Amino acid sequence: MTKNQKKCKILVADDDPDDRFLLEDALTETKLADHLYFVEDGEQLMDYLHGRGKYTDRRSCPRPDLILLDLNMPKKDGWEALKEIKSDPHLRQIPIVVFTTSKAEEDIYRTYDLGVNSFISKPVSYEGLLNLVQKLGIYWFETVSLPNFKYHM
Repeated sequence: MTKNQKKCKILVADDDPDDRFLLEDALTETKLADHLYFVEDGEQLMDYLHGRGKYTDRRSCPRPDLILLDLNMPKKDGWEALKEIKSDPHLRQIPIVVFTTSKAEEDIYRTYDLGVNSFISKPVSYEGLLNLVQKLGIYWFETVSLPNFKYHM
């Protein structure tokens, strides 16, 4: 994390426990995430964002500043969740970075058509992941201006 970079709330939607562990480690090591939250499928993601079920307490489950979204998840996949988020006027302004193993050009086009803010293929090495997380932090939390979110129910 650079000197001027603010810490943030990141919500990671990924069903792979190894990917979640490595991402959590990289985000912690780079000191990017002030608060890091995880969900394992698209249904949990939507419950979190709408404050339903076990996600009703907004102090422990606040609105994220950024969502890292895997596309291939059980129950409701990332495609469905992305479409639902970007069609909801209370959620559509949350930046979403697709973070997936896919490198398929049709996946890239389709996610941008659905309103994703960035598409990133997961790196194969931990060093690559650290480098990527540092760049994400510089871009999303130091370079661009994000809205000051207030949670809407």
